[in-house]
Amino acid sequence: MMFTKPKFWDQKVGFSAIILFPFSLLYLLVIFLKKKITSVKKLEIPIICVGNIYIGGTGKTPVSIFLANEIKKLKKNPVIIRKYYKNHHDEYELIKNNTEDLILNRNRLHGLQKAEKLNYDIAILDDGLQDYKIKKNFNIACFNENQLAGNGLLLPSGPLRESLSALKNIDVIIINGEKNEVFEEKLLSFNKNLDIYYSSYKPINIQEFKGKKLLALAGIGNPENFFQLLKKNDLIIEKKFIFPDHYNFSINEIKKIVNIAENENYQIIMTEKDYFKIKHFNLNKINYLKISLKLNNQERLINRIKKLYA
Repeated sequence: MMFTKPKFWDQKVGFSAIILFPFSLLYLLVIFLKKKITSVKKLEIPIICVGNIYIGGTGKTPVSIFLANEIKKLKKNPVIIRKYYKNHHDEYELIKNNTEDLILNRNRLHGLQKAEKLNYDIAILDDGLQDYKIKKNFNIACFNENQLAGNGLLLPSGPLRESLSALKNIDVIIINGEKNEVFEEKLLSFNKNLDIYYSSYKPINIQEFKGKKLLALAGIGNPENFFQLLKKNDLIIEKKFIFPDHYNFSINEIKKIVNIAENENYQIIMTEKDYFKIKHFNLNKINYLKISLKLNNQERLINRIKKLYA
């Protein structure tokens, strides 16, 4: 699904949110009924589910990649499971470029069953918190410091896929950004047993862009998060192009952007995820920011995951 996020989702509750609120109540009812009628399937393979309550742009996939690579260091055999969507090839390529084992299936349950047959010893379900038919062993919910829980309302009057009361089923929270005690208290009010961690993105190839005038391009759930990351690292953004999440670029669109960059002497920079949308065009002068995920108290989280093997 491609979408451009409404600005009012991250603002105080206003006219637009109020007008749409009846539809949010209907959406809440649908979720309630879905949970009631869905039969839950328990599998033999341990399942770590990495998802979000705030829709899109919270860093689920980087966390999934991070966990897969850390678990491999334990001499274990993890696999990432993703539901297949036709227009999500950018995320699939991002995963495969950073860790080898990925199973795609239109049905997450079937993907997990395939993982069992292939003798993987743990599955990382990337984006599956709202798949109620699967019994998960360990649930991780991701947030970003720039959006947190937005205006706190459910779709479509707000950005939440579930109400924050769903945190009662979550084991771990990972917030990408700086420590926020006020937000922590809000989350803990729904589940006092939440284990909260903070993550950050460390640019790997930052020197390629230092001192250059940048044309920054982003087609992700929350593009401002990418632009702020560039600014935090003292990079100079002269021009921005923003596209919907999972946007399918045409070669002509990209050539026009390349021409603008050449005429204005800009260096193009984009996310790694966006790069995989256009890699097949084989165009020069297209560069992306390579990042690695850093997690505070990493050892504590890995020790919790080790217990899933017990």
